[in-house]
Amino acid sequence: MFTITKNAKNLSFGLMIIGLIALVLGFVSDSHSAWPSLLFNTYFFLGISVFAVFFIALQYVAEASWSIVLKRIPEAIISFLPITGIIMMIIVITAVLHFGGNHIYHWMETGIMDQFIIDENGNEMENPKYDKIIAGKKAFLNTSFFIIRSIIYIIGWIYFGRKLKQLSINEDKHGGLDNYNKGFRTSAWFMVFFAITSSVASWDWIMSIDTHWFSTLFGWYIFSEWAVIGFVAILLITLYLKRLGYLEHVNESHIHDLGKYVFAFSLVWTYMWFSQFMLIWYSNIPEEVAYYTARLEVENYKFLFWFRVAINFLFPIILLMSRDAKRNNTRLIFVCIVILIGHWINSYLLVVPGTLNKHGHIGFTEIGMGLGFFGLFIFVVFNSLSKTPLETKNHPFLDESKHLHT
Repeated sequence: MFTITKNAKNLSFGLMIIGLIALVLGFVSDSHSAWPSLLFNTYFFLGISVFAVFFIALQYVAEASWSIVLKRIPEAIISFLPITGIIMMIIVITAVLHFGGNHIYHWMETGIMDQFIIDENGNEMENPKYDKIIAGKKAFLNTSFFIIRSIIYIIGWIYFGRKLKQLSINEDKHGGLDNYNKGFRTSAWFMVFFAITSSVASWDWIMSIDTHWFSTLFGWYIFSEWAVIGFVAILLITLYLKRLGYLEHVNESHIHDLGKYVFAFSLVWTYMWFSQFMLIWYSNIPEEVAYYTARLEVENYKFLFWFRVAINFLFPIILLMSRDAKRNNTRLIFVCIVILIGHWINSYLLVVPGTLNKHGHIGFTEIGMGLGFFGLFIFVVFNSLSKTPLETKNHPFLDESKHLHT
């Protein structure tokens, strides 16, 4: 059984204290800036948590054997999903109610979809706040439907995550193929559910911040980011546990495969980013390129815009190209940390420019909240790992996984 080390506990508690201080100071000093910081940090760790469910489901439907010996790690990451889900619902509900200075979503502004209003004398007049483009999206972008969709995403993801985790534990206890077959069917349903909800959730929570803008690639772009940071999280935890002497059946081939996925999805993310950017920038349609001009022409974001692309693409392609590089634990750890920082910056750029315009910046509130989430993530995931045996039992592909060689 895995036991959380004292150093890991102290680190997680220390980071959580920093996060709590950043949260309190942020909302006390400037709640308008604090809400976007909370949103992009929640989105970042929610993506890691949801991807863990996707990872397990993918192994079932693909009938993959290589990952069975490290299956407990994504199952433990799923434990963080309810926390990020609850925080996301708090953000959504407070945005709808305009509570606590939460004005993240411009389309929720009162009267913005009403072309005419009644003045104090009872006469009908043109509404100066009216936005024709936003009003045209009213069938989809309305607060009631927005809340309902958010509830469906979060409850659905949590349900499937817990179901797959429980079936895995039952398989350890009872053996046979019954739980495996149930896991296969559950995973198949989840893949359909996830294919729809992951894209629509990205439209709701992130793309609707810049309400006039849209991209048909956006759902894939967000998924590719979740895949990168999800594989990075699984890989880093695997390497940490191996260093402590756990996961005896995880060998270089398993690490190599995880490294290949980190490398591959870093390229997929870059491809999605370039395709989206190139097609929109080349077309030069004002309502589309406005999204990029807000990030390219504002000094606070211009450097970060190109910097995150450079490190999210160049570091993996230069340092993880060769086979040996994907088996070098020190190099993997370094690249994974850089990738996490790069995609954290990308999450910041997805949210802040559309909410704070030219006034956004990365300061103590943004970094402190990120560290707080990281500390909480460490504590919750490691606590989950300590409650179940790290070695899986009775899986039909377990023996094949133990003898993986690539």
